[in-house]
Amino acid sequence: MRKLLTLGLAVIALAGIHEGLHALAASAYGEYQGFHVRPFGLEVLFNTPVADRQGVQWAVISGAPNIATVLLGYLLVAMRRGIAASGRRMLRDLAYWFTLLLILTDPLNLSVGPFLYGGDAKGIAVGLGVHIGVVQAVGFVLFMVNRELAAQALLPAFGVRATHPLVRPLVHLRGRSPSS
Repeated sequence: MRKLLTLGLAVIALAGIHEGLHALAASAYGEYQGFHVRPFGLEVLFNTPVADRQGVQWAVISGAPNIATVLLGYLLVAMRRGIAASGRRMLRDLAYWFTLLLILTDPLNLSVGPFLYGGDAKGIAVGLGVHIGVVQAVGFVLFMVNRELAAQALLPAFGVRATHPLVRPLVHLRGRSPSS
């Protein structure tokens, strides 16, 4: 039950930070209209309809949360040993899940999201004036790199042993055993 609670809290924190940064960036450009809690999650509403969106501000509004969450995840990965050594189990478990979600969800969202629901990748592509496939490819590469970072650095630091192919290292670095 504790694992589900900490995972749930980590998901809520991630969603709050991500959507809050969308709202903050949109406010800076006068595009913030509202914030709703929907059955599928949190949603920030913007003033400009999707079909009329253009300009670099959409890359900022759509992309800033993705960059910020991944960078926060990298900071927590860098602090993983200290966090993992914490005597406070709930804090340690929450930090583990939060870090894992921070480094994986937004890159996955950027790479797969456009196939399912549109999402941030469209806004980034419009804002940068590039094909959405470019944003998806960058998101996928980042997801694969971060997946490897999770498998080789985060999970071992927290003593997590996983055999599932999605969290086993794909690249074996010298000096590291394949099982760690």
